[in-house]
Amino acid sequence: MATKIFVNIPVKDLNKSITFWKALGYSFNQQFTDETAACLVFSEDIYAMLLTHAKFKEFSPNPICDTSKNNEVLLCLSCESKADLAQKMKRAVDAGARRYAEPKDHGFMIQDGFLDLDGHVWELVYMDPEFVQK
Repeated sequence: MATKIFVNIPVKDLNKSITFWKALGYSFNQQFTDETAACLVFSEDIYAMLLTHAKFKEFSPNPICDTSKNNEVLLCLSCESKADLAQKMKRAVDAGARRYAEPKDHGFMIQDGFLDLDGHVWELVYMDPEFVQK
């Protein structure tokens, strides 16, 4: 059985965050979504729990990070192709995200990224499957 990961992320406006991620083509598990939290599905094993600040504080022993001054974590999502990466990046920017750096082409890997509506850093990468050693 694969280990599942649930990344808990504080958001200022849950409804805006839901709209943002839906614009990128992702869905939500309604069983774990209410007015204080939304379960964003990346895959069968990877989820992000978008939590209102009040809900997040119930779980965290420390204050919520001010993302305009500090990064608490860098999150990275793999993409199926260069076109998929470009499409996700465009959708993110169109939905209100901000690109934080120019895309990087490392030959075997393309990297781009954005700051979401709450300033969390999300990297998007596509790695050439021929490069990955098995």
